Formats: sequence, C-alpha cells, structure tokens
Amino acid sequence: MMGQSCVYHLWFSPVTTQGSQQTQPPQKHYGITSPISLASPKETDWVLTQKLIETLKPFGVFEEEEELQRRILILGKLNNLVKEWIREISESKNLPQSVIENVGGKIFTFGSYRLGVHTKGADIDALCVAPRHVDRSDFFTSFYDKLKLQEEVKDLRAVEEAFVPVIKLCFDGIEIDILFARLALQTIPEDLDLRDDSLLKNLDIRCIRSLNGCRVTDEILHLVPNIDNFRLTLRAIKLWAKRHNIYSNILGFLGGVSWAMLVARTCQLYPNAIASTLVHKFFLVFSKWEWPNPVLLKQPEECNLNLPVWDPRVNPSDRYHLMPIITPAYPQQNSTYNVSVSTRMVMVEEFKQGLAITDEILLSKAEWSKLFEAPNFFQKYKHYIVLLASAPTEKQRLEWVGLVESKIRILVGSLEKNEFITLAHVNPQSFPAPKENPDKEEFRTMWVIGLVFKKTENSENLSVDLTYDIQSFTDTVYRQAINSKMFEVDMKIAAMHVKRKQLHQLLPNHVLQKKKKHSTEGVKLTALNDSSLDLSMDSDNSMSVPSPTSAAKTSPLNSSGSSQGRNSPAPTVTAASVTNIQSPEVSVPQTNSSDSSGGTSSESIPQTATQPAISPPPKPTVSRVVSTTRLVNPPPRPSGNATTKIPNPIAGVKRTSSPHKEEISSPLPILFVSQEQLDTETCTAQSETTQTAASLLASQKTSSTDLSDIPALPANPIPVIKNSIKLRLNR
Repeated sequence: MMGQSCVYHLWFSPVTTQGSQQTQPPQKHYGITSPISLASPKETDWVLTQKLIETLKPFGVFEEEEELQRRILILGKLNNLVKEWIREISESKNLPQSVIENVGGKIFTFGSYRLGVHTKGADIDALCVAPRHVDRSDFFTSFYDKLKLQEEVKDLRAVEEAFVPVIKLCFDGIEIDILFARLALQTIPEDLDLRDDSLLKNLDIRCIRSLNGCRVTDEILHLVPNIDNFRLTLRAIKLWAKRHNIYSNILGFLGGVSWAMLVARTCQLYPNAIASTLVHKFFLVFSKWEWPNPVLLKQPEECNLNLPVWDPRVNPSDRYHLMPIITPAYPQQNSTYNVSVSTRMVMVEEFKQGLAITDEILLSKAEWSKLFEAPNFFQKYKHYIVLLASAPTEKQRLEWVGLVESKIRILVGSLEKNEFITLAHVNPQSFPAPKENPDKEEFRTMWVIGLVFKKTENSENLSVDLTYDIQSFTDTVYRQAINSKMFEVDMKIAAMHVKRKQLHQLLPNHVLQKKKKHSTEGVKLTALNDSSLDLSMDSDNSMSVPSPTSAAKTSPLNSSGSSQGRNSPAPTVTAASVTNIQSPEVSVPQTNSSDSSGGTSSESIPQTATQPAISPPPKPTVSRVVSTTRLVNPPPRPSGNATTKIPNPIAGVKRTSSPHKEEISSPLPILFVSQEQLDTETCTAQSETTQTAASLLASQKTSSTDLSDIPALPANPIPVIKNSIKLRLNR
C-alpha cells in the first residue's frame, strides 16, 4: 500500500516489522478490551485509502526515498561517532582491552521519525545510550567537543539544565536533538531492547526521562495490529490536527505522542481495518468518548521501582485530569495533563465535525480534501485577546517567546474561571507583531486567543474586567524569567482586547483568508504609522502547519518585528465597539454531527471498564456555580476521600469579578477611550508601571495555586508592564 513503509525499520529498530502480517487476520489480542469489529476491508475501502494517499501527498507528509536514505546515512555517521567516543572514554578510564573492544554504545531514535510518520524537513529525536562508566558530564563535554570538530555539524548548542537535558545540532542540514542515558551495564549490545523495565533499575531520574521517549514509541509500535495502517492513519490525523489548530501539547491541546496513542487505540478496536476506515472510526470513537475516562493501550504494570505513575486511586491530582491519555511504558504518565476545559471543548467539537465530514466521504458526498480544509480561526469568534511578547535581540526573543508560550495555558485557565467567559481558545500559531517603532530594533511575537462570553439574562449593562487575569499571567512569566536568570531589560509582555473586524490591522493578510468589509475603527498603536505597519511577513509558527501549496518546513520562532522601548509610553489600545455577545456566532457550535455517523454511531465505544474501580471525579463543566465571594485559590473538589489540594487551574469556582484595585499590587492607571455611541462600548486600556520586587510579590499572594511552582522573586527591583482590560457591554 505504501512502498516506503518498511524502510523506517532499517534504523536500529528493536521492533520486528509487523506489516508483513497484513494479509492475515491478526491472532493476537490487542488492547485492554475486545475489538469492536474484525471486519476485513472491502474494495471501496481500498479505493478510498488510495484517494486518501493522493490527497495527503501535496501537503508534504511523505518524504522522498532519497531524503529518507540521507537521514539513515546521517544517523549511521552519528552512531559511529558515539561508538568511537565511548571507546575513547573507556581507554581514558583504563578499562580492560576485552571490554573496550565490545563496549558498544548506540543511537536510538524516537518520536515521529521512529514511528515512521515524519514529514519533509522534520527534525529527528535521538537518544545516545552509553554504558555505566560514561558520565553525563562526559556527554556534555568530550562528546560535545567531538561534534564540534565535525564539518557537517552546524548550530551546535547544549541545554544541560533542561528538564530533559539535550544537545541540539544541525547535521548536514538535518536538525537533531540528542538526549543521553547511561545504563547500569558494562557494555551496550546491538540488540538491546529498551522496553525491558529492568534497565531502569538504579538509574537517575534524568536518564529515566531520557529513555521514556524511546520506550513509549517502541511500545506503541508493538501494540498496534498493523504498523502500515497505523502509520498512514496517523499521518492523516496529525495533518488534520495541525490544519485545525489543535496540535500543541504546550498550549493545552495534544502533542504528537498523544495523537499517536489515540490512533493506536483506534487500530486496536478495528484490527483488520485499513486507513480510510480507521480515520472515520477515529472520529467516531473519540467524538463519543466519555472523558475523563482514560485512554490506555495496555494494562498498567507495576515494576516495584517506586517511580511515580499515573494512578487516580493514589494521586488526588490525577483525578482532575480532563482528558487522560496514558503512556504504555513504565512509569506510566498522562501525556495530556495540560488540557483545560476550553481546549477539551474545542477538540471534542472538532472530533464531531471530523465525524460528520468522514461520514460524507464514505457516502461519496465529499472528498478527502474537505477534511483537511483549514477553518478560519479569525472568523470564528467576535472577541479576541492579542498577547504580545517583545525582546531587544533575536536570541533573547527566542528564549522569551519560549517561556511566554509555555505559560499561556495558565492565562487560558485564568480566563476560564472568569464568570462571564465560557470559552478561551488559543491559536497554537504565533505571528510576527506589527512594528511600533521603526527606528528601534526589537523583536515581537504575538498570539491570539478567541473568547466566547457567557449569555446573561436581564442585564442591560455588563462589565467584564480582565485586568486581574492578565496581571496574574504576566507576573508569573516575569517571576519565572527572573528566577531562571533569563530576564533582561526590555523583555516585555502586553495584552489587548480586539474585535474580529479589527484583526486585519494586526495580522498578515494571508492568515485572515476570508475577505470582509473591515471596520474603520481600529486598534490604534500610538507609535505606529502606516509605513511601519508591515504585515507582509510570514507567520511566526509555533508549529509547522503544512499546506498543499507550501509543504516546506516552517521553522518555529523565526520572525521578528519591533516594539516600543522600555522608556517609551506603552501603546494605547483603542478597541472598536464590541457587538452583542448574545449573537449565535459567539457560541461554539453544539453537537450537530454525531447523530449522523453513516450507520455506525450505534457502535458501543468501550471505555476503560477493566480499570480498577476508582471514585469518579465530578465532571468539570463550563457553567459553574458563581460564588458571592471572590475566590482566587481553587478549593479541592470532593473525590472519594481525597483531601489533598489539587493545583489545577480549572478545578475552581469562577470568579464573580476581578479583585478591587486595593487587592492588586499597585493601583493601575486606566485610560478610558470614548467612542461614538454604538450598541456596545469597550473601555480598554494599557499602562506601564514600574514596581519593586516586593510589590510584585505582594500581588501574588492572591494568585491561584497553579502558579505556586514558581519560587519567590529576588530582592532586586524590576520594571513590569501591567495591563488593564475592561469591557462595558451595553445591551
């Protein structure tokens, strides 16, 4: 079906290819429940699968054979370098010659490349496995120096203090991330199977984390009935997720390994189905999945190594995960702990829409191309929060943007707790922000968050104050930057509320797609002029979104702009009128597709009924009881006899409003911008205040518990931007 499928196992694979079994019904039982259907594919299924392949090709999801062989050659060179380096280390430590000759050492791959679903130009995730006498310090010194001497190696950098320490490099044009793990073995055999749990004994936690990627990837490949069908289905689902802006683990959606596990579970439930059927069944299964029941590929096994594993019976915080997808390798973890109420709502709605479209495809009422049409995020909502991050140099921008992006989910969680907000949907793509000061070189990136306001009754005047939500977020980011010694003067965050019809003044034209009559009222940046508002740059993608006309890889964080200096006045934001939020356009489309599933919607979707019985957590809902007091710290919610406080940003009661000024670290000057009388008036302001570390810290005494992992600020005063966003909606 796919000529290149078996080639992916040529690289040091401890997994024997199961693709050869595809002509025979699998005898092995896969998964924790029985299959839903053992039906074999019909002729129409094969035709639809071939059409799916042809539809995928223009998006660049398949790599040419020549490029694939080049990757294998590069990995071969890297593997030889590892073996050579380990021999040199062994000789320097005076090991016996008999040991040196067989000491081994090996490069393993994991992630999308190991799964065989990488796209054109994608990077490679690799793991260097060394014997017990090779230290991590050796990896970051002598091996780093050895790589530096290779003429093919460019952009070499070590990130030794990361949660999972890594060496990043570009080897002959291919980006590679190399992790390190030292095993408690004297030699590393060529046929080493990293799935062996006994290898984890006596390892430090950094090595266990480094091994986890390979162990999970290999387990997934062993737990699917047919690897070729799994791969093609996963390619289609990953492309669909990227096109629909729901591919980002860091922002609360799903990352690559989570999508792989959902597809693998679908393959287990329909072991004889081929890709065209599996794509449809994927949407059927997960549009009807009863979250937060966990998705498991196998029964968790206890290895008695005392490592923390996902277990809601033991860990109270695990009971509040909204969309648990559990990795199959020990120690089992939830790969989707970042998912929030809003992101789950968005993804489930996309599953339902995907089911409706694939129903049409199976009935020959639509083509596969319809599934991969990118919806216009910027037409979906009436209200948006635009978040901007700026830094004085490109290098600092890369670090700053990475930190800000990693904390945006905290802002989303805070917005979700606002009494008047039903949904906060962040677009995983980031964009270059418009230049503000063309004479000053600064680099700016922005993200866009769509908002849906709750429909309220009997309210002529509705005031929505987002000041505290924004301030809590910015304080958290600044505190993290200072404690990690990353903060530099002129690193800034700003936020503004804009209306849908004003987005064209901030975003590149090609991302807005649908042409509409734009409002003459707009987002006015005081230091802007027409010549400096350059929106022709390519989008600053935090994820690569293939399109049929441009399938080349888009490098993340690669665009820049200019912004105001630290001493210049903060931009005054003037938002146009906010339209009536009771309009049907604001609400997320409700279930309108799951009832039509081509005759298959009556299938029973097996949940994880075979799991040990646990007290089911109360299902989180968007409409919560509104407290009459301002609650910032979320109280623990009852679940069994648990009394532990859960540090979850969504497990709290919605705030009735933001705290009064006296509850915030210092009074914020608010600029009210009056406009001509319309059906709605927006009062939006932004101000800049210099605060000492003490006052900034004081503001955190009322921040939610999901921020508590950040240590206290140092004693030195720092300048901090504060934002005030107040909306007054006149019905």
